[in-house]
Amino acid sequence: MLSTYYTVKPEGNDQIIIQKSRFIGYVCRVKTEEEAQAFIQEIKKKHYDATHNCSAYIIGEHDEIQKANDDGEPSGTAGVPILEVLKKQGLKDTAVVVTRYFGGIKLGAGGLIRAYGSTTSQAIKTTGIVKRQLMKGFSITVDYGLLGKLENVLRNSEHILETIHYLENVEFIVFVEDGQETKFTEWIVDLTNDQAKIVELDPKYIEIEVESTSE
Repeated sequence: MLSTYYTVKPEGNDQIIIQKSRFIGYVCRVKTEEEAQAFIQEIKKKHYDATHNCSAYIIGEHDEIQKANDDGEPSGTAGVPILEVLKKQGLKDTAVVVTRYFGGIKLGAGGLIRAYGSTTSQAIKTTGIVKRQLMKGFSITVDYGLLGKLENVLRNSEHILETIHYLENVEFIVFVEDGQETKFTEWIVDLTNDQAKIVELDPKYIEIEVESTSE
């Protein structure tokens, strides 16, 4: 498993007008090629009357699956520019469909490449990008006398305080960056004067929102 990677939020869209042509970019997070194809077909069905529904997707820890489709646009002017934006932004497990309604003015090859690239960038920016960080989980149980101190310190730390369970004692569920486990447990022992019960949980990906870069 990758310790960290970038992908998009579950889905989103945006559109721009270029020389009277309307370009609508649809973005979706996908885990498999089947999911990507289903998403593309969904958009094609929604915009069955569009001039083109061009697409691209990139899937896998090491970008093993990369596909681009021009859907009738001149070869290399639509699907590849969409894919290039995904690669340039370092995104994984992402599919994009750019729907075009022709406005009567031809853009030429260079114009099409810029239009599909720009639409993709804009749609990704609107959708939002997240960094998925693989983090180690911890359950920290203390008595109520330590609640205020520990909550305040955890919320102001670099660690992710996911939730607090108010039971017979207080349980904090915290996620810590890979490699920081020993340092973290020692820190908790010191903070609580060794009055905390610390249990390791399975690692999982935590999503952190990041700024999208423009093309």
